[in-house]
Amino acid sequence: MLHLVALFEQHGPLLVFLNVLVEQLGVPVPAVPTLMVAGALSVEGRLVWQQILLLAVLGSGMANFAWYLAGKRFGMQILGLMCRISLSPDACVRRTENVFARWGVTALLVARFVPGLSAVASPLSGAMGFSAGRFVLFDTLGTTLWAGAAMLAGRVLHRQVDGVIHALASIGSIALAVLAGLLALYVLWRWIERQRLLGFVREHRIDVAELRQRMEAGEAPVIVDVRSAVSRGSDPRRIPGALEAELEEVRQLLADVSPEREIVFYCNCPNEASAANAARILQRAGYRHVRPLRGGLDAWMAEGGGLPSG
Repeated sequence: MLHLVALFEQHGPLLVFLNVLVEQLGVPVPAVPTLMVAGALSVEGRLVWQQILLLAVLGSGMANFAWYLAGKRFGMQILGLMCRISLSPDACVRRTENVFARWGVTALLVARFVPGLSAVASPLSGAMGFSAGRFVLFDTLGTTLWAGAAMLAGRVLHRQVDGVIHALASIGSIALAVLAGLLALYVLWRWIERQRLLGFVREHRIDVAELRQRMEAGEAPVIVDVRSAVSRGSDPRRIPGALEAELEEVRQLLADVSPEREIVFYCNCPNEASAANAARILQRAGYRHVRPLRGGLDAWMAEGGGLPSG
């Protein structure tokens, strides 16, 4: 087995390029530790930091531009695919929409530093219609800042990083097994968190047909639109009579509603994530009958939209 330091010295640029590329494609293999190690090894000239930084930006740029083109081609539908293949919470889509609404394409300068935002920033840029030139410019700048910061941390902490590398190398295959085990635990934890959210949705959601029946019978629940401000602004469709609220405003908006009243939340995000999170917020506050609308606004409109007859 190759010594870990020798492995980085011989194949460091390739390892950095591949790690950054697959991470930005959506595989949960963090690239920051690799960048830090590369930065530490560059202090003594064992790696060329300019080469590492260039390859990191190139790997990230290739993956991000592919996701940008997918967002441009398929619009918001691509976010559903991303949330199916990624372990990041589906609600990261909403958070990214809010960041982009405030900062526009310049949000790409900091997107790589924020877990969750990085995963959806590129396809969302395409779906929101940012030009390719502006996307490439700000994505490249943001990636350079992100990779450069990780490498700088490695250079500053090179003594500690070298110590960790040599300690891992001294125990050989055991070290790799430990690292693989830690990565597996990380992936398992993210998967469990995701399944908990999906389980809540499956257990509590209400179908459009059932909601229409309640409304026709004069037993309409309180209906709340929890789409982001960006989504409501770009898509004026809504369920008639629905209230509007950001997630952080839900408890305040419904403070005067009885905990025994049925409340239905809807959104247009993958897996009804925002609606599920709003329902969980109220459930923890003691509300007993809170339900996400299955399929969200799209499902409502697919079955005719408007008000039920009768």
